[in-house]
Amino acid sequence: MHAPRPIPADLTGATAKDILELAHAHQVKFLRLQFTDILGVNKNVEVPASQFAKALAGDILFDGSSIEGFVRVEESDMLLAPDLATFRIFPWGEPQSRVARVICDVTTPEGVAFAGDPRQVLKRQVARAAAKGYVMNAGMEAEFFLFRPAADGSAATLTHDVGSYFDLAPMDRGEEARRAIVATLEQMGFEVEAAHHEVAHGQHEIDFRYADALTTADNIATFRFVVKHVAQQFGLIASFMPKPIFGQNGSGMHTHQSLFTQGENAFFDPKGEYQLSAIAHHYIGGLLKHARGMSAITNPLVNSYKRLVPGYEAPINVAWSMRNRSPLIRVPARRGTGTRVELRSPDPAANPYLALAVMLAAGLDGIATEATSREPVNENIWEMSHRERRRLRIDDLPRDLNEACDELEKDAEIVEALGEHVTAHFLDAKRSEWRDYISQVSAWELDQYLAKY
Repeated sequence: MHAPRPIPADLTGATAKDILELAHAHQVKFLRLQFTDILGVNKNVEVPASQFAKALAGDILFDGSSIEGFVRVEESDMLLAPDLATFRIFPWGEPQSRVARVICDVTTPEGVAFAGDPRQVLKRQVARAAAKGYVMNAGMEAEFFLFRPAADGSAATLTHDVGSYFDLAPMDRGEEARRAIVATLEQMGFEVEAAHHEVAHGQHEIDFRYADALTTADNIATFRFVVKHVAQQFGLIASFMPKPIFGQNGSGMHTHQSLFTQGENAFFDPKGEYQLSAIAHHYIGGLLKHARGMSAITNPLVNSYKRLVPGYEAPINVAWSMRNRSPLIRVPARRGTGTRVELRSPDPAANPYLALAVMLAAGLDGIATEATSREPVNENIWEMSHRERRRLRIDDLPRDLNEACDELEKDAEIVEALGEHVTAHFLDAKRSEWRDYISQVSAWELDQYLAKY
């Protein structure tokens, strides 16, 4: 019996017939139609082989009113329109009964793009950039923790190691799980560039090759699912929570980004200041200009702002640099095709589609308005006094989710990029989250006040 032909790494231009043939050859029995809600949580509708043709034709309905921030009950029917190029087979399970997935756009029953679909939000900004002659390439470094579950099997913050940055076994007891995650990702077509232990105990990072913005967002959505699934096979719990442990570094999702035009890196100019083009400087200026307004999207949890505090290598200041990691934005030393900007504030709880959409919108606005990038701040901002920071016009990121929501509401460019539907539903959810949080009484408060007052 001949082995089925391998799945091409690039399925661009694949037809429904091509996908059906691949699914049949690889004995795929179930197909997951994957999408995300506004908060970035992966969702899917799973169909058996008998429904594959219908699913690939975009004829599968689901109840949108049950998804966070989608629609009201009276307008609940939504369709899933698959992007056939995203078809991948999960490399686990029985070879005779495989499960595959395809990432979908959400549309109305009339086939109109749904305004509340995060993937469509990013596609609108990608199209906006394309109209100006630009392609956004991005790489997102999503850090995560691996924890041992509690005795009853529930989630806990029991670290499985005492390793630190770039440690090897036996210090890094998560090495075997991390290696299995990398192997799984590679079998699914990811090009993994590096994997290592991070600074905090139990913290890890896996970096894969940059790609266009939409592919990168799709990859992050898949990456988070794969990490959680494989960790579970090793008896571990994977978490992308930004700051799960007090006193330890939190998890970031540093986002490297650049614009290309006609195949050339638009950020590189060998004769420009710092070998950066005017476009790069304006793009940086746009990110600085909208940093506070897009924080609710790039850092969407109450917990996100417990990572963005002094002393733990996370940025809290709105500035850029080429020589240190304390500012919000860093421009790595590489030039030529590799010229890029690294935004260091996003965390891995962010919806990757919305996060990339607002970053691109901010950068494009910076180019359109010729926003100034100001001078780079190459001193360590963490060691500066308040007066020194103000002299250099260094602003701060929002201190909490409530302030971030206020800043989002005031930023017309970011609101326009998200669209009215996503902005309204996102803010409703986040305001509710904040109200619930501030009504709680924490252990810290009891320790500080119960006996004293």
